[in-house]
Amino acid sequence: MERLSRLPLFLLLMGVFSASMIAPAALALWQEDYHDARAFFYSGVLGLILTAFVALALANRPHQNDPLHQLLALLAAFIALPLLLAVPFYEAVRNTAFLSAYFEMVSCLTTTGATLYDAARLSEAEHLWRAQVGWIGGLIMWIAAAAILAPLTLGGFEVTASGEPGQSLAEGSAADGLSRPVDRLLRSIRVLTPVYTGLTLALCVMLLVAGDPPLVAVSHAMGVMATSGITPLALPEASTSGLAGEMILFCFLFFGLSRLTFSGDTAQTRGPGLRRDPEFRLGMVIVVSVPLALFLRHWIAAFDIGDEENVIAGLQALWGALFTTLSFLVTAGYVSADWGASQDWSGLSTPGIILVGLALLGGGVATTAGGVKLLRVYALYLNGAREIERLVHPSSIGRTGLVSRRVRREGAFIAWVFFMLFAIMLAALSVTLALAGLAFEPALVLTVAVLTNTGPLATAGVTQAIDLLALAPSVKLLLCAGMVLGRLELLAIIVMLSPEIWRD
Repeated sequence: MERLSRLPLFLLLMGVFSASMIAPAALALWQEDYHDARAFFYSGVLGLILTAFVALALANRPHQNDPLHQLLALLAAFIALPLLLAVPFYEAVRNTAFLSAYFEMVSCLTTTGATLYDAARLSEAEHLWRAQVGWIGGLIMWIAAAAILAPLTLGGFEVTASGEPGQSLAEGSAADGLSRPVDRLLRSIRVLTPVYTGLTLALCVMLLVAGDPPLVAVSHAMGVMATSGITPLALPEASTSGLAGEMILFCFLFFGLSRLTFSGDTAQTRGPGLRRDPEFRLGMVIVVSVPLALFLRHWIAAFDIGDEENVIAGLQALWGALFTTLSFLVTAGYVSADWGASQDWSGLSTPGIILVGLALLGGGVATTAGGVKLLRVYALYLNGAREIERLVHPSSIGRTGLVSRRVRREGAFIAWVFFMLFAIMLAALSVTLALAGLAFEPALVLTVAVLTNTGPLATAGVTQAIDLLALAPSVKLLLCAGMVLGRLELLAIIVMLSPEIWRD
């Protein structure tokens, strides 16, 4: 383990993904799909050989001595690793372009979940590979949040940390005397990998018991834990597990609301507990209020048509709104089978705008969820509430506590800066896609989908599903760049480009 820890992070990830190609190869071999088996097996073996050769060449050089270098390796992984991951997928599918395979792997690795292919076009091994890449991408973000982003006060940690983004260690991120970046990385791997794997296995077993086929159960378990929304089904709501399966998925989607739901290893999550965690509480308010508002609108509409006694239809509408709201808030993007009933009940002509707004808000900091993140929204809320209070009572004193003052002042300022950067990215990418020939609505929805890593918005967020496969190569590359920006956030990219960070 000590020798492995001396290797570059990018090389370690390359070895992990190369070894993971054996799983789809074994599935294809069991199904006697020898072409897919050879594609994944040969690619995995070649990847492991290449990793071993490079590891031998770099064995005597120390690496991972700086969290910034680890952040650069993470950026390189999201850009370059999909080239390796696309090789077996491209060979297995056969009748596709390599750029399309690269787009698919970027989408999976960043847990975006947007797909170019119809479900019937891909084999079970190819579906498993997509789900597997997304699942490992989610695990990477779990680990990177504590080992890389927290020490650099990035990824939402800048709201509560005492240091400036990218320039100081967040308080508590080097807990237990782990001051070296490699020690923090190893500790996060040892602590979080069993939790992530165990939760995935538990969810998979529950879905199997509920009646899902093995591939669907595995894919949905991986997709929920990584909030990637990846599914082997043409319509995720067509799962054979039905309402029981949706209820099981609903319970596990809460892991995207707050890191405290599965770990307390980061500075901002140290507090009185999940019940008083601001992210979880804000998320619960949204999850309850949005479906309730839709349900009340449904109920009023039901009175108009004389259907006020149809309790079953009302409960179906409420459940469809509840599940879909939580799913898009944590940027997973699974749609309830009753979401259509919710739309019919309410008579909403543009329900996609609600899903777009939920995805923009996003889930919790240091989770696999994308979007703006709930902690930043909470910081701006505190700042706004305090300013309104000062307008009414100019001589009033705000609540005490170092963390509260930090969140209301510096934290709110940093959150506002991030909002402005996000808005600039949103406008710039939307305009660029429009210049490339897309209409306004598809351009805007695709921009939100990639920047929030919520790929299913391409079908659920518009009145007519967007044909991603028909997009021009330049548009696909732009969307790939947007997915990487959404996963790492522009603030982290700016930190990497800032010359002050490179000074000793």
